[in-house]
Amino acid sequence: MRYTLDIYRRLILVQIRSQLQYRASFLLDTLAAGFMNGISFLSLALILQRFEGIGGWSLAEVAFLYGMVETAFGIMDMLFSGFDPGNFGRYVRLGAFDQLLLRPIGVTLQVFGSQFVIRRLGRIAQGLAVLFFAATNLNIHWTLLKLLYMPVVLTSLVCFFGGLFMVGATITFWTVESIEVVNIFTYGGSEMMAYPMHIYPDWMRRFFTFVIPAIFLNYAPALYFLDKSDPLGLPPFAAFLAPVAGAATLLAATLFWNYGLRHYQSTGT
Repeated sequence: MRYTLDIYRRLILVQIRSQLQYRASFLLDTLAAGFMNGISFLSLALILQRFEGIGGWSLAEVAFLYGMVETAFGIMDMLFSGFDPGNFGRYVRLGAFDQLLLRPIGVTLQVFGSQFVIRRLGRIAQGLAVLFFAATNLNIHWTLLKLLYMPVVLTSLVCFFGGLFMVGATITFWTVESIEVVNIFTYGGSEMMAYPMHIYPDWMRRFFTFVIPAIFLNYAPALYFLDKSDPLGLPPFAAFLAPVAGAATLLAATLFWNYGLRHYQSTGT
């Protein structure tokens, strides 16, 4: 375990040093990432301010959802960049993935260490800024349990989105190219989870409850943090299922990834 962590640390340090070779470019890319996502939230804020909220949720309450999702997705996108289906599909198509199979290091570890995009710090900072805005504009009764549970929820969201990235990368073993439907659940899923779930149709809520457990990772915990009543009638313990849902998604994705590795056949390029 220590050897694996040391190898991962070395791979990440190489990535960081290479990206910091051009400091000005790195700084501009980071600021641009935060700025573009900031514009997205400002657009949302203008719309919600005009209509005084959505589904009974105020701007600050929606910002709480938005901030958690953006922060977690930014962290995931930095840690799991190697599994980004779009980039990973290109490695498979060009035969670059075959090179990883020939090295005396675990393939999964190599993929994890192949990309560590630190300009995602801009998106993470933007998400934290929105979360801070929400927390300062809401009368949240912070208890010790809530303070301890917040990082658990964010970590669970990271595991959830990371698992979806791994599933998308695994699918490219058979499709070679990444398929756009995966983006519906990754980037599209992050957009959907930034809004209260009760505003969506019944079939969509059921899908993201019983098939993909997204409702337990952001919406249900937010109800607990904000002390809001649940219009969907979820059981009280649903707010504390975030670590279960996040770990289960990542575990299922890892098993699918290992299955894909065992059945991988080279593209011949």
